[in-house]
Amino acid sequence: MRARESFFKLAGLCLLAGVLVAGLIFPVAGSMGVLTNQASDTIDKLSANVLTSQPPLITTLTDVNGKPIAYLYDQYRVPTAPDEISQTMKDAMISIEDRRFYDHQGVDVRGTLRALISNQTGGDTQGGSTLTQQFVKNYLINVSYRNNKAEQQRAQETSVARKVREARIAVQLEQQMSKDEILAGYLNVVEFSQQVYGVGAAAHAYFGTTPDKLNVTQSALLAGMVNNPTMLDPWNYPKEALERRNGVIDRMVRDNKIAPADAEEAKQEDLGVLPEPDKPDRSCLSADPKYGFFCQYVEDYLSSAGIDKDTLYSGGYTIKTTLDPKITNEAKRAAEAGVPKTQEGVANTLSVVRPGKDKHRVAALVANRDYGVNAEAGQTTYGLPYRVANNFGAGSIFKTFTAAAALEHGRGIQQTVPVPGTFVSSKFGGGGPNCPTGPTGIVWYCVSNTGDYSGSMTLQDALAQSPNTAFVALEEEVGMKPVVEMASRLGLRNTMSNTIAGAAPDPEADREEDRLSQLAYYGPSENSPGKASFTLGPGAVSGLELANVSATLMSGGTWCPPTPIEEITDRNGDPVKIQDQPCEQVVSEPLANSMVQGMSKDDTPGGTSYNAASNAGWSRPMLGKTGTTQDNKSAAFIGATPQLAAAAMTFPDGSSPQGLCGTPPQLCGANGGDIFGGKTPATTWFDAMGPIHAGMPEKPLPPADPRYEFGGPTITVPYVLNWKVEDAKGALAKAGYTVEVKDWDSTSAAGTVLGQTPMGVTGPGGKITLYVSTGNDPKPETVGGAEPQPGTPPDATNPAPPPAAPGDDEGGDG
Repeated sequence: MRARESFFKLAGLCLLAGVLVAGLIFPVAGSMGVLTNQASDTIDKLSANVLTSQPPLITTLTDVNGKPIAYLYDQYRVPTAPDEISQTMKDAMISIEDRRFYDHQGVDVRGTLRALISNQTGGDTQGGSTLTQQFVKNYLINVSYRNNKAEQQRAQETSVARKVREARIAVQLEQQMSKDEILAGYLNVVEFSQQVYGVGAAAHAYFGTTPDKLNVTQSALLAGMVNNPTMLDPWNYPKEALERRNGVIDRMVRDNKIAPADAEEAKQEDLGVLPEPDKPDRSCLSADPKYGFFCQYVEDYLSSAGIDKDTLYSGGYTIKTTLDPKITNEAKRAAEAGVPKTQEGVANTLSVVRPGKDKHRVAALVANRDYGVNAEAGQTTYGLPYRVANNFGAGSIFKTFTAAAALEHGRGIQQTVPVPGTFVSSKFGGGGPNCPTGPTGIVWYCVSNTGDYSGSMTLQDALAQSPNTAFVALEEEVGMKPVVEMASRLGLRNTMSNTIAGAAPDPEADREEDRLSQLAYYGPSENSPGKASFTLGPGAVSGLELANVSATLMSGGTWCPPTPIEEITDRNGDPVKIQDQPCEQVVSEPLANSMVQGMSKDDTPGGTSYNAASNAGWSRPMLGKTGTTQDNKSAAFIGATPQLAAAAMTFPDGSSPQGLCGTPPQLCGANGGDIFGGKTPATTWFDAMGPIHAGMPEKPLPPADPRYEFGGPTITVPYVLNWKVEDAKGALAKAGYTVEVKDWDSTSAAGTVLGQTPMGVTGPGGKITLYVSTGNDPKPETVGGAEPQPGTPPDATNPAPPPAAPGDDEGGDG
């Protein structure tokens, strides 16, 4: 009876196998009930996907000279063409996985029948899949569905339906790809161990060689691993890997790919792998520690331009950045000289930007901290040099914005400003020691100077000597709104859109400072007349944006986004264009040039950075401004020559921020410290910029304009950034301007004004251009180049790696 049951079971399986094989070979077998038309459409789409989509590749970042600095990837893969793979590697793979590879048309009927019968009757489990079918399976898992766990599991499930789908696609591929292309395609997508994908990467990572040089033992090891990469990992399971390798060599003997005597000799060799896999870290951790912050900024910048992390880590781009290694090395040395990298709780950063009217290229982003994950060694992955990371502010550097707004409203740099010993602002709030409450219930703002000054001085001297009272009085004269907006116009875009604590505003927060951006918090709002302490810089700030402020002034008032990108090419070598925010004329060129002159005395006798400049032997013309915050919790310095602009900041970066004191600066308790912008920050700046400028021509500063040197009429253009476009057009038209609107892809609400040029620089009758959000994600655009041809592996153009808390609401003197 049992024999009879076994006979009928076997006969039924054979019949089922025959039907399935027929369905695999003839795509129209849907009429037999095997597949529906919808399923056939799905298979056609999957087949097309395998033919046209590209596997993930490594993205390479280079410095401005083209030298690689970092590798970004999810799958370590080096694309390899068919003629770049040794014949021995091909023979080993065919012998162990599909000895009739060159005889079938994608499905091995004999193998499929054998596997079905053996598996269903309780014999040894057999795959029965051809290399073409395995190519399909691995492509679906490692490429098409690499970010879809459910579909990956479906592509690996043990079911007849999966086998049918896989085989149908294999048959289609065999009709459009040559055998060599299929074999190379499989060898390019298959997974080995240690997150190594493809034979090109495996040859490098395992043996420090290239796939065209793989010998018998190396080829046999790699060919054997694809069956179970984890359990045949030669580093973790050397015994199992050796047995499997030797089994592959035996199969090669069976197929006459190697002589028996040579095989026996090969089987006596050890595994021959490197002591550990030779592959780079797969993120910005692959960069030199002094380049890591810059690499992270590239990621963030490209994300805002439409290249998200998944695309970046799989696209096989070559990205030439603006990082200058000479500038970076000197900046890093100076940052560590100012504050040791392991100094507890104290960060020292330096950000360098090249001025220009068409682009502001970021040359260096460094900190005393190394970029990395070992905190005990002074490492961090938080973007200290470019994010809004200094929660305690830049201090009197913000007097720059008050001075620029004053010039726009009729003042001149050679005009005298009063410098009282103390000043009480009854126009703006903010408080202070024993400060009275006005009739409207707003606590006035009381401020004094920390040094002795004459009763009056020119605005130029005030910028160099930095008396607090003079600039709070100027705020009252000009109005808070123009001063606060000037900070955003000149470059503090992210800074001013965040809260005073450096975070994105939370509309549901209890405290006003957590609900409002700094633009709203310090400027007049529905519930507040403004915070007079703004000119003393107590809010969180970005060092890179501070550097870009001085670059904007040195560029004739042209603001451009600080970009880390020189050029991008895709995996085929074709240029990729990203959407950079347009440059804007944010103040008139005469005003900007006059501000440069107004800030040109900081490094001269009487200026707050004179000692640091003198100690460094500095003699070049420059603009500069120091800043120190309340209780000496942070300090900063911005400076620029016609060639380079930079900002240095020293601030607490630990969990217990305190005042800073001593040399080098250290945490010195809750009662304040003695750091000033003219100490560590200015010293760091001059220590770096002196050697960096060596060999550069000494260029003069632009001359001041008489209107902004001695004062004149007020010229203002409505500032409409973040307005609804219709409201902005109405306000500008009412002021006498014509308006041109240009669409700008952005995730900001559609119709929101994201850019405006010019600002405050032209009289009525001029034209204002507004860049308005479409509400759509920005998308990179490939410029030129041909589409990859079906069936061809990717070109080997992708280079392989070589064998806190919120700040105080009051500032201090610079």
